Amino acid sequence: MTVTDIPFLSFIQRVLDPLLIMGMLYLVIILDGQQMNGYSLILLILGFFISTAVYQHIDPYQAWRNGRMLAYVRDLIGGWLVTVALLVLLGVVTGMRSHIDGQLAMQWFVATPLLLLAVHGVVRRLGGGKGMGMEPRSVVIVGANDVSVKFANRIETYPNLFMSVRGYFDDRVEARRPANIRHAILGNMNDIAGYVREHKTKMIFISQPISAQPRIRKLIDELQDTTASVYFLPDIYVFDLMQARFDSVGGMPVIAICETPFTGINSLVKRVSDILLAFVIQLMLLPVMLVIAVAVKASSPGPVIFRQRRYGLYGEQIIVYKFRSMTVTDDGAKVVQATKGDARVTRVGAFLRRTSLDELPQFINVLQGRMSIVGPRPHAVAHNEQYRKLIKGYMLRHKVKPGITGWAQVNGLRGETETLDKMEARVRFDLDYLRNWSLWLDLKIIMRTVLVVLKRENAH
Repeated sequence: MTVTDIPFLSFIQRVLDPLLIMGMLYLVIILDGQQMNGYSLILLILGFFISTAVYQHIDPYQAWRNGRMLAYVRDLIGGWLVTVALLVLLGVVTGMRSHIDGQLAMQWFVATPLLLLAVHGVVRRLGGGKGMGMEPRSVVIVGANDVSVKFANRIETYPNLFMSVRGYFDDRVEARRPANIRHAILGNMNDIAGYVREHKTKMIFISQPISAQPRIRKLIDELQDTTASVYFLPDIYVFDLMQARFDSVGGMPVIAICETPFTGINSLVKRVSDILLAFVIQLMLLPVMLVIAVAVKASSPGPVIFRQRRYGLYGEQIIVYKFRSMTVTDDGAKVVQATKGDARVTRVGAFLRRTSLDELPQFINVLQGRMSIVGPRPHAVAHNEQYRKLIKGYMLRHKVKPGITGWAQVNGLRGETETLDKMEARVRFDLDYLRNWSLWLDLKIIMRTVLVVLKRENAH
């Protein structure tokens, strides 16, 4: 059992949702005046298992638990769309599609997410008002420190957790405890087992450093005589984590504290969206690119396409394509950033840079899999080597593919970064993008990029 395995949300995810999905298909069949046959039964079974697997990966209830309802609705509908796509694919491959009434299947596809959202809304309303007769589970925390105080405050923030913090057990003197403790100190660690037995405490969270291992071992031995569930709050959360998650390697549990957001289904969603958008944009702008190529070639001597080494995913070097906008093609150990009024910029190049049309060949990089449409902008290798020594966490931006546009660029950090402060600000936005990535954030950045380009902000 995990901390997030909350009873009534677990009931919804593991029991209620599958019953609703199957029940909706059965209801649609009955209302349509048909009868269940072998093919309908197969569709029902496939829908059950595929939707269960998809929602386990996407886990819309993570957003529910954190109170992010728009994200929850997005993930629920997105998961169902993935389920539908897989069912259609299986139907085509196996030939079963011809045996299923298309109108009936479409009614099921449309009605199911609406039913799920409606039922969940009712359950959430009843749960939020404690109309389900559920008593909050009592919680005590071992160790009064910054991590445990933050955890206790989180419990109070999200009532749907159905947890109630009774207080802390801590051996330290009051002067060594955090000043912002909002719950009582119930005693020291020797008092825990007795308190738990007397008050029938449901959950115990241990927030102690590794150095306290002997005391923790003794405490766990004492708690064997109770029915309380025991959890650890790892003190790794005092660090600035990125995409932290629990995982396993060869069956052994591990904790990811610095990971790419593009794992599992997220990786597939990101790559598919990149390919589709890049292909459509390239197709639409092909005539424009041909005109630009002729203009670049006619305006000044040199190649049409400027190739420069950049750092890509995991810091590996890639070649990035751009329309040449300058009279030089620097790619050595020292690269000078373009500045406002830079004499190296050609007349055609100045127009291309103002309108960001010089970036269009990078859609080829996207189709090659070297870049993404949205991600941290790639810097010249020389600049990477310079700033990785000056800015903490600089290289973490390379845990994802570089992008044609990014979160930093639509927040006023497009173009030249002539000071260390500006580069630090760009890196902060890049890392914020990694922490909070979603497909909707990508779409938001793309739309804001269009506005930024039209305004021609910070382009030279």
